[in-house]
Amino acid sequence: MIKTPPYLKPGDTIGLTCPAGYMSFEKAATCISTLQHWGYKVKVGKMLGSESKTYFSGTDNERLAEFQRFLYDDEVKAILCARGGYGTTRIIDRINFKKFKKKPKWIIGYSDITVLHAHIYVNYKTATLHAPMAGAFNEGVVKDEHSGKVVEDQYILSLKNALEGKKGRFSCLPHDFNKKGEAVGELIGGNLSLLVHLLGTVSDFKTKGRILFLEEIGEQLYNTDRMLNQLKRSGKLDKLAGLIIGGFTDTKDTDRPFGKTVYELINDVIKDYDYPVCFGFPVSHSKENYALKVGVGYKLKVGKVKVTLEE
Repeated sequence: MIKTPPYLKPGDTIGLTCPAGYMSFEKAATCISTLQHWGYKVKVGKMLGSESKTYFSGTDNERLAEFQRFLYDDEVKAILCARGGYGTTRIIDRINFKKFKKKPKWIIGYSDITVLHAHIYVNYKTATLHAPMAGAFNEGVVKDEHSGKVVEDQYILSLKNALEGKKGRFSCLPHDFNKKGEAVGELIGGNLSLLVHLLGTVSDFKTKGRILFLEEIGEQLYNTDRMLNQLKRSGKLDKLAGLIIGGFTDTKDTDRPFGKTVYELINDVIKDYDYPVCFGFPVSHSKENYALKVGVGYKLKVGKVKVTLEE
């Protein structure tokens, strides 16, 4: 059975840290003010807006220490990773989850944070939140020109709703490559390249009977094809309950073209499977990124006129 961390109440504290890449404090300012507007306290870690001169927000030891401190801080009820990038893999095996196992809290983020989602699901059977990070608030939170009120878009609101314990129900338009049907299972997944890099490690997902979602950004088409075939050859796609293909944004091509679009090459890899498949679901590195609870049971309905994913 998957454990679900306690949902948040007004006055609870959210820790904000960067366990991987660097992010300036200014880029997280809207996120901080929005979380406070929702009624939460925010404890900002030193890794956000640090004095680091490298790609990372701090040294491995510094990033590890701050994440560990938030993980063991009883006042912190959820940890929102301000950004991803790269670096969580460098510290994941040194994080002590002993107290977390007894007193879980929500771990929030996507991209490189896929490492945390997978590791926690596999080893501690605890739900996490694949959801917008700090930078998404800059585009997803705007002031209405007429009323002057601050308005959050549906993707930012999906994070708020998830933290409050509201069950998610999302939909999207059909796609020509979809395979109709219904699937029920624990939802797992995240960034394709991270999931492939986790193969054969202690953070490697088991996929049988699960609903798998995938998204990616900035990859060469041939590399996306290679990674998908790696998943296929390792058996990760064989016995899924269902498959969700999210956004594959900012794809790149070689001088001699690969010859297919990203969705065409994905469809080519998975065309022989008979489980329900949805293309174009709003989970991605772009604005369209719903908050999804990794490890929690969902029902996927891929229909002729609409696709729904319901917790």
